[in-house]
Order: sequence, then C-alpha cells, then structure tokens
Amino acid sequence: MRIVVVGAGALGSIVGAGLRRAGEDVVFVARGRRADVLRQHGIAITGLADFTVPVTVTTNPREIQAADLLLLTVKTYDTEPALDGLRHLPVSSALSLQNGVLKNEQLAAVFGRERVLGAAAVVSGEVQPDGSVRWTLNERLAVGELPVGTSERAQRVAAAFVRAGLRAEASPRIRTVEWSKYALFVGGMALASLTRLPTAAFLTDPDGARLMAELVRELGAVAARLSIPLEDAGPLPIKALCDGSLLEAVAHVRRFGAVMVERAPAHKVSTLQDLERGRRLEVEETLGYAVRKAAELDVPAPTLETSYRLLAAVNRRRQGRDASPHAV
Repeated sequence: MRIVVVGAGALGSIVGAGLRRAGEDVVFVARGRRADVLRQHGIAITGLADFTVPVTVTTNPREIQAADLLLLTVKTYDTEPALDGLRHLPVSSALSLQNGVLKNEQLAAVFGRERVLGAAAVVSGEVQPDGSVRWTLNERLAVGELPVGTSERAQRVAAAFVRAGLRAEASPRIRTVEWSKYALFVGGMALASLTRLPTAAFLTDPDGARLMAELVRELGAVAARLSIPLEDAGPLPIKALCDGSLLEAVAHVRRFGAVMVERAPAHKVSTLQDLERGRRLEVEETLGYAVRKAAELDVPAPTLETSYRLLAAVNRRRQGRDASPHAV
C-alpha cells in the first residue's frame, strides 16, 4: 500500500517505521527539525524493538498525489491545520490513531464518511533527545468499519499493522474499542499530568487508583447515555470497572498498575511527556470534550470537570492566554 503518515512524533514514528520495515511504501508528513532529523538519519526505534529504517519525508503535503491509506497521528490540537493541507488528496481509506473520539468526524469532514475507518491504539513511546524513539508499550491496535462491522479493507490494514510488529486486529465493534480506550486515556492523562508520576506509580497508589476509577466510571456513564457498550479487553477491564462497585473498580485499577510495573515501569502518558517538555497539552480535545459531552447529556462528572479545569488552567499559562474558549 501507499501509506501517508501525518505526524512523526513517537506514535507516528513507531507505526510508520514498522510499516516501512515490513515493506510498505510509506511517506511521512513532518515539519521543522523533526523532518530534518528523519531525512538525515531515518527513524531509529529502541525499547520493544531495535532497528533503524530510512524514510521518505515531505514538509509539503501538496506534493503527495494519492494514498491507499492515510494515518493521522498529530496532536489533537493540530488536526484541523494538518487536514487543511490534505484536502486535495485522493484517499482510499483514512484512520486516526489520535487520542479521543473527535477524530473520525474530523476525517469524515475532509475525505467523506465512507473512507474513514475507526481505530484505537494502546501503543506508546517517547522521542529521545537524539531523535530516536523509545518504544515502551505495545498492547493493542484495532481498526474497523464505523459504526460497526468489519471488511476486507479493515482486515488488510490490520494485517499490515501485524507485519509491522504491532498487536493489531480488525474489530467488528470499533466504537466500543475507541470509547473503552478513550476512558482509559482520559483517566491516565489526567492523573499523569496532575501527579507528574509514571503510569505504574499512580495506578498502584491507593488515592491515584481511586481517582483513576472515578474518572473512568464518569466517562463510562457518558458512553452508556450514548448507548455505546464498553469492553473488558486488555489489562484494565473498562466495562467491569464501570459496572461494579467503586471498591471493585479501585481493585481493578491497582491490578492494572501491577501489570504496568512488570511490563512497562518507566511508561509515561504522552500528556505527561508534553508537560515535562513545556509543550501545549491535549486538554480541550480529550478531557474537555468529555466534560462538554457530559454536560450536554446531563451526566454528572465532578471528577472529570475538576481535573479538566485544573489542566485547562495549566495549559492556558503555557500558551500565555487568560481564558479558555470553552469556559463556562
């Protein structure tokens, strides 16, 4: 396949480099110093895998004439400007590996709903000072037709991800997968950013585990109001966490923490990585979206709202702004 990867941060680099190594025709859309590093040195992956591949890079997406598959991996706040440069591009299929659930609507607005696949990735890493990427987590990457169902193209894309070294699958219930991962991410990004701790540390702490459970359960209530079922796939059973008691939910979280201690003790949520490097945070498009959706559906979400307002304040200070466009 001719694959265009939009964004060359940690996730885009891991997935794109794996696809290139597996023999796919991959071109990266990157910018600035990152584009220069990739042109000169290729992509070096360490951690869960250890390899370096040369890659094709462009800073001008209008140079690309067509794509069998477009992968969107930029930060959520960069989505609209990234897609504006791609409106000319004939795309057979497009999917986003971004955090949150806004992504599918944004892709559909540019390429058409029939070309968009749902996707969710529990895959992460960190770009190192030398430009290499340390791959720390490879739990799951699911793709599927929206709102439900699978297809030959979804299976073909999943198979390409498997060849790239990812734990990938074609899912017939991709909205369930996306919202279950969304609940996991929202809880993790809030706790990681507010505690400044690695994932394993706040998940195994009793107070951190309780807050994580409350955040996930509140977002689970939003999904329930939207009639989106959740699932128990992966080391943290999201459905069971939302369906049982709070005490049981905390126990689930702490067990997940024990798994992270064993598998990825140094793992840090991408939002914490951004915080440590003084970068803008993915607050409005992820945590903020959850709070606004809860308010729209009249679902109580006090822990989500408190976490959102704290991180929105941090984010505004980083951007030198005094007010949020979504403040209420």
